[in-house]
Amino acid sequence: MLGGLERRARQTLLDCGRGLLKAATAQVGILLFALSVASIAYLAIGIGFLAAPTPLFGVRGLAEQQRRWAWEWSGVRIASPYRRRPPAGTTSGLRGRVRLCKWLLGDPATWRDLLWSLINMPVTVFLGLLPVCLILNGVEGVLVAPCVWIFSASHELYWALAMPIGVASLAIGLSASPRILRGHALFTQALLGPTRQELAERVSELAESRSDAVGASAAELRRIERDLHDGAQSRLVSLGLNIGLAERLLKDDPDAALSLLAEARMSSGQALSELRGLVRGIHPPVLAERGLEGAVKALALTVPVHVDVHVDLPGRAAAPVEAAVYFAIAEALANVVKHSSASQAWVQVQHHHGKLSAVVGDNGVGGAVPGPEGGLRGIDRRLAVFDGITAVTSPSGGPTVVTMELPCELSSART
Repeated sequence: MLGGLERRARQTLLDCGRGLLKAATAQVGILLFALSVASIAYLAIGIGFLAAPTPLFGVRGLAEQQRRWAWEWSGVRIASPYRRRPPAGTTSGLRGRVRLCKWLLGDPATWRDLLWSLINMPVTVFLGLLPVCLILNGVEGVLVAPCVWIFSASHELYWALAMPIGVASLAIGLSASPRILRGHALFTQALLGPTRQELAERVSELAESRSDAVGASAAELRRIERDLHDGAQSRLVSLGLNIGLAERLLKDDPDAALSLLAEARMSSGQALSELRGLVRGIHPPVLAERGLEGAVKALALTVPVHVDVHVDLPGRAAAPVEAAVYFAIAEALANVVKHSSASQAWVQVQHHHGKLSAVVGDNGVGGAVPGPEGGLRGIDRRLAVFDGITAVTSPSGGPTVVTMELPCELSSART
């Protein structure tokens, strides 16, 4: 019995502290709301493009914190409703800030965050302080009121009534504090959760990426079948015929038999080479052995353009993610060779804040435009399976920069 009361008292004190923390963050939220509104007002004269992203991201950070608290403290899950952010490499400079502002202000979740930060302040102050007020009033009624009632002759009726009110207040505070926090979590869910339209858009994106993945897989299987049929299979058939002819000519014409066997040996070497190339096209052995860094460096050596490679990965990504990024980089480098007329290219791969990013650039003529069936569209489809995004910057005259980014956790640190 006493143990249960002790646990309840500890949980109530913890809930009171959490309520106070929420009330304090609500004050920060109203400040960020004011800064956001002021910076949006200055968009008309250009200053807002530089100033607006910082407070808007601040509001977004507070909203994300409230989503985490709702799940960790009250078991209320609130999905993140934000649209995919442009890759980090495309948001630098003045043009990048304009692009970042358009993305932020074009996302309906940003405006709901602002509405939440305004309404959240009075609601959170009330709900956050309510458990503390109930507990303090209960402690006063249980501990202070009896002493005053006994030793003071004034307002005896008031202090006599204060005791049962204090007991009731303390009981309500002990039992209702988790429910009060849960009520705030449900209020947060109503304002910060995704709408039906956003959920429908997300489902549509996932369905499209799944369809692209299925289509890409089917196309890859057809390519493998075609390569086997036109390459290694025909050479192996020719190899069998040559060996059969050599067997029949071995007694009557040994020289012709030796010639056929030499041709068969050459065909077997070519078939083996084609099979190795096919395997590399499915999953390069160097990728499994040396990871993404070694595979990209090996890939750069095969490109007839000087390629600078810089890879900064503290660990290994999952094998499907490594393969997707590797083939995306390979496709981007193939586009450099085919279309850019470049004399130099560069590849940068790094992992930062839970995202794996790869940048492929060249000093070519520029003017690259992603087409519906082009290589850049293929890169986008390949990465969309992993919720990745692709951005292309290619002004006329160059340089062309392809930025790829996808969420990824590294499995282990390098040693």
